[in-house]
Amino acid sequence: MIISHSFTKIEKELLPKFRKQMSTTESTEDVKKIFQYCMKDLFSLVFSNQVNIEPEDIELAPHNEPPYEIAERVLADQAVASIWQSSDLPDIITRFAETAVHHCLHLTKIFEKTEAKIRM
Repeated sequence: MIISHSFTKIEKELLPKFRKQMSTTESTEDVKKIFQYCMKDLFSLVFSNQVNIEPEDIELAPHNEPPYEIAERVLADQAVASIWQSSDLPDIITRFAETAVHHCLHLTKIFEKTEAKIRM
């Protein structure tokens, strides 16, 4: 029997702060940093601070599928590997990453429009 863990409660706890921070970003680099720190918080809550995650261990990768990259050392951790295979954690990270990628695209469009107006 496979035990399945769900972390949607944690996702719903982090989502309002994540969205609020996203709405105040002015650059794609800000978006990437907010995503990294939110994922650090997510891992801290999921693993009760037993797995040491640095913000650089989870990066937004807009052109990849899924749109994030996780350091091999994190996925090699036995606690992470077992939860990774038996939970909705990958799906939750994907949802956060898709939101961040969407916001990056939005910021890029705004920047392009501004540049076009300046050139006129």
